[in-house]
Amino acid sequence: MINTIVIVGAGQCGASAAETLRNEGFDGALVLIGDEGDPPYERPPLSKEYLQGKQDREELLIRSREWYRDAGIELRTGSAATSLDLDAGVVRLSDGDRVSFDRLLLATGGRARTLPGRYQRVRYLRSLADADRLRTELPAAGHVVIVGAGFIGAELAASARSLGIDVTMLEALEVPLARVLGTEIGAVYAGIHRDQGVRLRTGEGLESITESADGTVRVRTTREQVIDCDLVVVGIGITPNSELAQAAGITTDNGIVVDQFCRTSAPHVYAAGDVANHFHPLFGRRLRVEHYDNAIRQGAAAARNMLGKDVVFDECHWFWSDQYDVNLQYTGHCPQWDEIVVRGSLEERRFTAFYLNHGIVNAALALNRPKDIVRAKKMIRARTPVDVAKLRDEDVDLRKLLQQPA
Repeated sequence: MINTIVIVGAGQCGASAAETLRNEGFDGALVLIGDEGDPPYERPPLSKEYLQGKQDREELLIRSREWYRDAGIELRTGSAATSLDLDAGVVRLSDGDRVSFDRLLLATGGRARTLPGRYQRVRYLRSLADADRLRTELPAAGHVVIVGAGFIGAELAASARSLGIDVTMLEALEVPLARVLGTEIGAVYAGIHRDQGVRLRTGEGLESITESADGTVRVRTTREQVIDCDLVVVGIGITPNSELAQAAGITTDNGIVVDQFCRTSAPHVYAAGDVANHFHPLFGRRLRVEHYDNAIRQGAAAARNMLGKDVVFDECHWFWSDQYDVNLQYTGHCPQWDEIVVRGSLEERRFTAFYLNHGIVNAALALNRPKDIVRAKKMIRARTPVDVAKLRDEDVDLRKLLQQPA
């Protein structure tokens, strides 16, 4: 009998799991533990609307504290889980308390990768506290250097430009996101930022940072160039918070290893969200996905599986990014491809790129064409070859293409 379920991690994944448990009829004790002081909140707006001052803190909250209270969910914020005793079924907290469980979900997420050393004028963006600090400091900064031109760095650049701040963005690759999108699509992405006044320096990484007593910062690049600025913001990805699981003897490898049911190597312990390295039946390989939609859906799947529902998590991953007047959406998984089929116009920046292996669509990127993503998901799930000529031809309705054999 399941009397108590504990969720470690009060982010989007943990919140989704807690709400799903109640919606599925679980009426036992439910504890949601988070090391941040705030109730669960949405992270995507932190680099966009919230940073630009278009949203306030209350709008970020997934649910109010009162909602958790009324749902009978014990929300314990500002208290980190420090260790697990799996034999006793106990989570130990930083405040000295111990919480017993019959089922445990680890939704511990990840933390921003950081530079070695300590700096006064270097910032990261992962938490609401990080965003609050940047929201205060950015308007006073005349020139910001952003390290990393991935999605988080690009969103930071777009927000800074919207505030009238000069931006230099360093990217070690010759073409941003070339490994994910390919060089041709990556070049379009780079052009969007350059057209908005971002000084994007590709093939050029960070060598060193020197801070002066007057608050100015001097950045030296790997090409021995010197850039003076007021603030450095680093966006170079995240590291999964898997140490708690690893210390308890749970199998970890680039996150917490789980199966398609979100089960870890330990009985009655599950993991989901950014920290979970899960086997994906659709792609036949292990993946760890660091996106909003995945966190919500996998958290819900884990919740149902803790209740014995045996739900296979095989969602086709999807995420989006808003930068300037551009809406970018990506679905699927394709680390390697043998063909990219473009539907639409790269020059007009309104297109969908389909990433294929042996004629099978494995992923798609849409720029300002959100409806294509819905159809691309269906193609990805179908796992059957498509007619490439028809896929490229805008006169052919994608809905009809889905019904036709290659």
